[in-house]
Amino acid sequence: MSLDVFDVDHFIEQTRGYVEVVKDMPEEISLKEPFKVDCRKRKGHFDYVETVLPALLEHRYISLTPAMSQRKDRYPAHVKACYCQGCYNALQLNKKVEAKAMELLQAIPKPFLSLHLRFEPDMVAYSRCEYSALSSKSLDVIEAARGEDRNVLIGDAARLWRNRGKCPLTPSETAFILQALGIPTETNIYLAAGDGLMELEGFTSIYKNMYTKSSLLTHEDFERMHGNTKAALDYYVSVNSDAYVTTFFGNMDKMVTAMRTMQGLQKTLVLSRRAFANYTAAGLAGDQLAKAMWDAHREDYIMGRGLALPEHCFCEFKL
Repeated sequence: MSLDVFDVDHFIEQTRGYVEVVKDMPEEISLKEPFKVDCRKRKGHFDYVETVLPALLEHRYISLTPAMSQRKDRYPAHVKACYCQGCYNALQLNKKVEAKAMELLQAIPKPFLSLHLRFEPDMVAYSRCEYSALSSKSLDVIEAARGEDRNVLIGDAARLWRNRGKCPLTPSETAFILQALGIPTETNIYLAAGDGLMELEGFTSIYKNMYTKSSLLTHEDFERMHGNTKAALDYYVSVNSDAYVTTFFGNMDKMVTAMRTMQGLQKTLVLSRRAFANYTAAGLAGDQLAKAMWDAHREDYIMGRGLALPEHCFCEFKL
């Protein structure tokens, strides 16, 4: 837990009776080097009982790097209760960050849509997707961010990868989909995104009422903030927005969509990269593509696809 973002005392109090949380380790433990367990390296879904518990029992002191893909179907009720309590009731920004987040929220013209747009060089490079219509500047920074093991996929592999929805939507593609969904171009949009977004003019040329942290906060405030604090502000604003749309479904998006679902905020949508790739590969464009994207997202919305709320949530469960 990031101490400079979250209210640790609140977390400890809210999880009391579920799990014991301490701020400092006893000296006899803290002087030792923990055994590191990195769950991100596990392939596919995994079970903490099978993967982590043996290491904990053997070494007694472990450092755990979690992953989002763990299995939850075999959790007993009290573990599900702890999971929900920790994720939804115990997580709260500390007072300093929350005050700045409230200030930011109040500065955004209402009503507004929060858009989590992901199209940074490292993300695009990591995706291994090819984009032929980008500017030479964007192509250069993507190439600079690409490692030796992240070469661009070509041929059938590239086509299959894109059709599986693995390629990030460009800002111009995002603008097209929002228009297809009937979102007016005069909508107030808060851009919940990190630094270094590429090709942003492809979006702002259509949706001009766009607001960012840097445009709403003072220069001094913005420059003093590090990445975790900026992400925390985006999280707070997105949870409390009139509508939330994301072009990706990363950890922040899972947190925001789940929290909004818990609070009964229904205007939450994850844009379908898979649908866009499949329809464009089939040759659809213009009005035909717009109609197809409308239908695809309507189906996703009705079925609740993309919402990260656990299948069985026991937040009211009492031990």
